[in-house]
Amino acid sequence: MTCAITDDIGGLGPPAARLVRAARRLRLADRARPWVLDTAVVAAALLLVCLPDLLHAAAPDGAGPRRFHLVFSRLPPAGLLVLRAGLVLPLLWRRRRPALAFTTVAAVFVLQWSLGAALRGDIALFIALYSLALHGRLRQLPWACAVMAAGMALVALRMAPVVSVCDALFFLLGTATAALALGLVVRIRRAQLAGLRERAARLEIERDQRSRLAAAGERARVAREMHDIVGHNLSVMITLADAGAYATGSAPERGQEALRLIGDTGRQALGELRRLLGVLRAAADGPPGEPELSPQPGIADVDALCAGVRAAGLDVVYRTAGNMDALDGGVQLTVYRIVQEALTNTLKHAGPGTRVTLEIAVEDTRLRVRVRDTGPPAGACGPGPASGEGHGLVGMRERAALYGGSVGAGPAPGGGWSVDAALDLAPVPRGGDGR
Repeated sequence: MTCAITDDIGGLGPPAARLVRAARRLRLADRARPWVLDTAVVAAALLLVCLPDLLHAAAPDGAGPRRFHLVFSRLPPAGLLVLRAGLVLPLLWRRRRPALAFTTVAAVFVLQWSLGAALRGDIALFIALYSLALHGRLRQLPWACAVMAAGMALVALRMAPVVSVCDALFFLLGTATAALALGLVVRIRRAQLAGLRERAARLEIERDQRSRLAAAGERARVAREMHDIVGHNLSVMITLADAGAYATGSAPERGQEALRLIGDTGRQALGELRRLLGVLRAAADGPPGEPELSPQPGIADVDALCAGVRAAGLDVVYRTAGNMDALDGGVQLTVYRIVQEALTNTLKHAGPGTRVTLEIAVEDTRLRVRVRDTGPPAGACGPGPASGEGHGLVGMRERAALYGGSVGAGPAPGGGWSVDAALDLAPVPRGGDGR
């Protein structure tokens, strides 16, 4: 975030970029060694305000109009030195303990003016008030303002013989208000910048989370596609291979036909895998090189799907009802994958020779898919249905859920296994704002 801001300001010109980089280095150095800046502030105060006082005190007859000499008393040099130290040295902890620093400086300030001494080091009180407004607790400001007003009133009364009390109060309270306002403005600005940094960091975290969720969703989608493609075609190929091996001795032509079907099924699966991987590779590499795409399968491809599983030994009866051509492409792909998974499970668990009834019907705003098998043939030793839910049933339910539907699977009355899926074809209602 900081680097981005630096780069943006750098676009205004090299001087601005250099100033931003210098300020950034100073902030980093101050965070590492905060005592350096505090010591520098105290040293600057000693040089700029205390040293002129010392030189003025060393002059033979002082300096300035005589009327000011009559107002202010001259204290011993040792006392003045102690007062100057009491005004300036507490600024060392003005950021770590701003309330303590202000209290100490204010106490020395009141003592100094009670004794009738005027020092240039009094500016430390305004610095302490600024530091309290910037670094202290806000609830400490009311009493600090009260103490400041009392101190300014004391100064105005002390200077009454030479300056109007109202004029003195206007100048002194205006200066105190400026110091207080400056501290509050800097404090608010820093809080705003901290809020912006926190918001930027939160947005980056949310962006990363959205990216991870999108990647997880894409992985789940690819896993479903791979499961549907590989699982179905491998099941068909395994069944054909078993049938071909069984028929090689008694009917060689049946074995050759099984081998031909295995090759066709493998080439079909390889083509679908290449298409899927081509899309993924194009998405990862970027725009150059468009992959060779083919239409996603739909309800019109269910006939070819049934023909493939018939070649593997299933007796499939396929019926449709309603207008299938008007269905959305996504709905047709979902129906195709559900049918594909159901037939694959039948072929896997019931085995060849099983009779399957497949019905796809459009009923008003609902689409129903019913797949029911009769179970393994009499005398066959099939593996039977799986005891738990595999990835295939979970994938079918996820696909149906995209269209507000559901999938139920379980033993059918009279034997066998049934899969019943229902999809909602009603359009998603729009919000009140038209979006």
